[in-house]
Amino acid sequence: QDLCVRAARLLQKETECHLGVDITVEKRIPMGGGLGGGSSDAATTLIALNRLWSLGLRREQLMRLGLQLGADVPVFVFGENAFAEGVGEKLQAYPLPEAWYVVLFPPVHVPTAKIFTHPELTRNSPSIIMRALRTEPLRNDLQAVVCDLYPEVAEYIAALGQYGKAMMTGSGACVFAEFESRSEAETALQALPAAMQGVVAQGLARHPLHDWVLE
Repeated sequence: QDLCVRAARLLQKETECHLGVDITVEKRIPMGGGLGGGSSDAATTLIALNRLWSLGLRREQLMRLGLQLGADVPVFVFGENAFAEGVGEKLQAYPLPEAWYVVLFPPVHVPTAKIFTHPELTRNSPSIIMRALRTEPLRNDLQAVVCDLYPEVAEYIAALGQYGKAMMTGSGACVFAEFESRSEAETALQALPAAMQGVVAQGLARHPLHDWVLE
């Protein structure tokens, strides 16, 4: 059931490729953190094997395959910051200013399926257009449900919120805030209680393997 294995087998099936590969995953982010780690792994597998096996599939083709693996896989194949519509497969490039982030790891595991099927989850969220992202406050419709079920997440949001606009990542449980500089991000992280584990990370404009795929 591992997404990397499923991605490799799907690529073999769709291209009738009989080559093989050894895959090693070094996990450096928490499981169940809402950071898209599994989806990113699957997308990277598609990109890397498309090149390694000389299959020549273009980005749009790989994105369609990625959608069969999960709604978040196409954006990682797309490889740029993006505005998403549909289930996440309709993507438009959305450049973001350079930024640094504090990412905190609350000591809970949040099962994605549990959140998406929760009866209290908002089903009629107002739509938002791309240009409004510059002026309207960002929101995460999953955050209220997760905070009710896992008070630790709410605690981490409140703590980091003293230093920046803190929000939950995806379906949780990780919490993040954006800063203009590395020094600001590091100062905020150091000011938090020592028991709150986290990292400072720089935002990326492109996937490291973006140029491996033909447009």
